[in-house]
Amino acid sequence: MNRNIVHIDLDTFFVSCERLMNRELIGKPVLVGGVSGRGVVAACSYEARQYGIHSAMPMQMARRLCPEAIVVKGNSSIYSKFSDQITDIIKEGAPLYEKSSIDEFYIDVSGMDKFYGCYKWAQELRERIIDETLLPISFGLSTNKTVSKVATGEIKPNAYQQIESGHEKEFLAPLPVKKIPMVGDQTYKMLLSMGIRYVKTIQEMPIELMDKVMGKNGIALWKKAQGIDNSLVEPYHERKSISSSLTFEKDTIDVQALKKLLLAMAEKLAFYLRNGNKLTSCVTVTVRYSDFDTRTRQKRISYTSLDHTLIQTTMELFDQLYTRRVLVRLVGVRFSHLVGGSYQMKLFEDDTKLINLYQRMDKIRNRYGQNAVQRASTLGTRGIGQMSNPFNGQPPVIPAHRRM
Repeated sequence: MNRNIVHIDLDTFFVSCERLMNRELIGKPVLVGGVSGRGVVAACSYEARQYGIHSAMPMQMARRLCPEAIVVKGNSSIYSKFSDQITDIIKEGAPLYEKSSIDEFYIDVSGMDKFYGCYKWAQELRERIIDETLLPISFGLSTNKTVSKVATGEIKPNAYQQIESGHEKEFLAPLPVKKIPMVGDQTYKMLLSMGIRYVKTIQEMPIELMDKVMGKNGIALWKKAQGIDNSLVEPYHERKSISSSLTFEKDTIDVQALKKLLLAMAEKLAFYLRNGNKLTSCVTVTVRYSDFDTRTRQKRISYTSLDHTLIQTTMELFDQLYTRRVLVRLVGVRFSHLVGGSYQMKLFEDDTKLINLYQRMDKIRNRYGQNAVQRASTLGTRGIGQMSNPFNGQPPVIPAHRRM
């Protein structure tokens, strides 16, 4: 039986949300992202794209390309609310769906064509979302996730199309190879060096050659180019790590300020772990210097979610990393190798009073807000985002690019 997979994309989602809240932005070049000197474009309107602007571009460069563009700082919580509203609509009628990001969904409607046309159902779902949210939306329908995603990208904005079974290869052939979702900048450069510009070229190559040149990634790319993708629609995302990072407005050499920020990050991430009933056994610290030299160091530890252990490990790693004594551009902390479960006390090592203190602090935070209780040493720390529940099975929200 052929599968039927719908890919839904909320067109220029951040910009569309801002336009709902401010109608004066409609029809004008809009940039959403960091408004500071080091801000980055998180999203841009189609009017802005005509000037060569794209997401992840430095905001200063974007403003030079389009001086008349309107810059909006962005509000992650507002975007999350709109995304949740759309998720609820999809959840009501979809037999199986996957929320792959804040503005993208996959829906498996296989078998529905026996009772109700899949294409018709997808059109009606799109109309309902537009009616209830007023947000533009595009979708692609095909037999797999890859072709559906490419189909959406080719038809938007605010439109839809179906690629019939058996026509996947024909549809992909004339497209630039970068249209295939797994092709990033480095892979694209490699393919160009091989004289590969269009998907058709890969389709005509033997799979053995792709394997020899690119290994497993080459085989996966060859299959996608043929329109073959057996990946399933996954309704739940098990989070494998949790992290926090910050790029400074101005490079700094203030070691005490750096340590204060890292301590606050570790403290907040530890709170998320305990709230999500998770433990970590790997701590990673990242330092990026002003010349973009980026250093990371990690350490394996016994499974824990306790502040004092994670903070101590974070500080140790930073002391090992920060050796150049030059200006720092970014710092970050990541906890990985996560497992479910509560921390088990070590009878002869752990302080019962300290663990009880953590439990009471967490109760206060859950009731009055995450910043209701803080260490005195972290008071005044700015730029650390908040998450409602990072372990709810939903993909992480991409925040408006923060700068300190």
